[in-house]
Amino acid sequence: MTGCLKVWRDRDGKLLRLRLSRPKANIVDAEMIAALSAALADGAKDTHVHAVLIDHEGPHFSFGASVAEHMPDQCAAMLKGLHALVLAMVEYPVPILVSVRGQCLGGGLEVAMAGHMMFVSPDSKLGQPEIVLGVFAPAASCLLPERMPQVAAEDLLYSGRSITGEEAVRLGLANTVADEPEAAALAWFDAGAANHSAASLRFAVKAARLGMVERVKAKIAAVEELYLNGLMATRDAVEGLNAFIEKRAATWEDR
Repeated sequence: MTGCLKVWRDRDGKLLRLRLSRPKANIVDAEMIAALSAALADGAKDTHVHAVLIDHEGPHFSFGASVAEHMPDQCAAMLKGLHALVLAMVEYPVPILVSVRGQCLGGGLEVAMAGHMMFVSPDSKLGQPEIVLGVFAPAASCLLPERMPQVAAEDLLYSGRSITGEEAVRLGLANTVADEPEAAALAWFDAGAANHSAASLRFAVKAARLGMVERVKAKIAAVEELYLNGLMATRDAVEGLNAFIEKRAATWEDR
């Protein structure tokens, strides 16, 4: 366990449990990214692990990434760490199950989407509000179109609106809606993955994500470049981030 993440084994060691443990916001900052990355790397080495379950303490999965770490002097390091985590999850050797209640926004949703199966409560709120701050969501720009129709992905990326768990399932963003998403994820594991060969599961996961892994890798590199050398050179991106930190309305100059 670290200060922000609880790590343990469940189901006779077959299930690696990771719990975001900094409620109520569970901010995906450098500390959280490092803790998740280390725990997942350790789990990937264990051939007995059949799956991973990521859930959270408190009423919300995550309010998103640290806005302070998006500022020009920190954003390159932040994106490097977050995107490395996302890519590690996208090509993870066994299924990553994610249980979501409450708000799952911004970088929090990017982490959740990088997994394989998402279980959500009916009243959860999932969205990418970055555009409201004058920036865009790099990893989500790559992951949302992989999980839902392009037109729906563009709606969320351009509007910044959130959708409920029920709408997320209808659009294909999430797999299952349940009042107790953690219990639903555990039931899915117990009924299936727990009973299979872990070795065979690794091949099944790799086969299912062939093509997707390559697409996401290439696109994340491109959008990271666009973010750092295009967006962050604009006046409005920095203004929007400063306005959020200073708790005031942003003044856009469209440049």
